Amino acid sequence: MTLATSGAGGTVRARTVLLKGYDSEGFRFFTNYESLKARQIEENPRVALLFFWAALERQICIQGTVRKTSREESAEYFRQRPLASRLGAWASNQSAPVGSREELESKYAEVEKLYADGNVPLPPNWGGYIVQPDSIEFWQGRTSRLHDRFRYTRSADGAWSIERLSP
Repeated sequence: MTLATSGAGGTVRARTVLLKGYDSEGFRFFTNYESLKARQIEENPRVALLFFWAALERQICIQGTVRKTSREESAEYFRQRPLASRLGAWASNQSAPVGSREELESKYAEVEKLYADGNVPLPPNWGGYIVQPDSIEFWQGRTSRLHDRFRYTRSADGAWSIERLSP
C-alpha cells in the first residue's frame, strides 16, 4: 500500500509499505521508528493510505490517525520475519545517509556475526503502527468515465455513514 505522511512543516512524502494486517482497530505496518516516515508521523499522526489495482480499475483511499502497536505485538511479528530481515533491521539506519554499499554490507556482516545463533532480538527503534481510519473511499473505474465512488466516514461515536460521490 502507499503511505502518505506529512511532517509539521507540511512536506508530504509517499512511499510503498507492506500491509501486514487489518482488523477492527485498523491497518498495520511495521518499520524503523527513526525513519523519515516515523519522524513525520511523530510530528503529525494524520496519514493517508492508497491501494491501487490498475488492471481492475479499482482503488481504495483511506485517511486516518496512526498510533504505535504495543511492544509485544511488534516483538511477535518481528520473530516471524525471515532471519535476513531481522538482521537488516539492526544493520540499517533507515533513511540516514550511508557512505557506500560496502559500509552497509560490513555493518550487516557485523550484526550477522553478533547474532550467529539466529536469536535476533527486537531492536528498540523498530515496531508497528496501526492506521485507524476515519474515511475510506472506494473507486471503481468505468469506460464511460462515470466511475463509481463511495465514501464511508466515521463519526465521533464510531458509527459509519456512506455517501456516493460524483466521479
